[in-house]
Amino acid sequence: MTNVYSYEILEKEQHDLIEQAAAVFGHTFVGIEVAGKWVQEPMISSLKLTYEDWSQFCKEYIEAVVDQGFCAVALDEQRRVVGALAADSNRFELHGEPIFSGSFEKMNVVQEALEDIDHRFLEDYKHRYGKELADGEILHIFLLGIMAAHHRHEAVEGLSELLATRAREAGLRMMLAEATNPKSMSLLERYQGMTKYVDRHGDYIVHKYATNEQLNMIPAEVADGTYIITCEL
Repeated sequence: MTNVYSYEILEKEQHDLIEQAAAVFGHTFVGIEVAGKWVQEPMISSLKLTYEDWSQFCKEYIEAVVDQGFCAVALDEQRRVVGALAADSNRFELHGEPIFSGSFEKMNVVQEALEDIDHRFLEDYKHRYGKELADGEILHIFLLGIMAAHHRHEAVEGLSELLATRAREAGLRMMLAEATNPKSMSLLERYQGMTKYVDRHGDYIVHKYATNEQLNMIPAEVADGTYIITCEL
């Protein structure tokens, strides 16, 4: 890996970098052209969530978890954020009911899809380890966005390596992500060895878009579902 970018863990008082990181997540999830290629996340874009609502949600997430030390940015020579990775070590919070309203109401569809697979993972985790998942046991990668026009894979590698090192130092057991499309899944597989989680029945934990009336418009060739992917630390 070359040193085109520098990588830093965000701190709470770095308001400008947090704003920039939220903007990166806002653009790359809602949709933006980067180096001649269209980048977007299938659920957020298909539900037509706005940049303003989504980036504000991402900013609030970063601010809520940044003190844990698992939110990182890739910076260019001008210290502009060109990539970001945000994670936490909290136990999954399952609401079981809609919590979003107004212009962000359709986020409830995303929440329901994620809670579907998170619930199944928690059940399998309890069976596998004989205990409920607690805070401080896994690194939950929640947001990944790259707006760099060049060396995009290097940015993913640098960010994920930084967070993996921090997670090992903190004594976490594994890294986990809800991979919503093959592109993000392949990047995390390539640079962190994350693979589709297989439960005790030998099945992947996946929320299939074709079975969700709010998400079945996502073409199968773009993404067929959201998968739990993990790797041991």
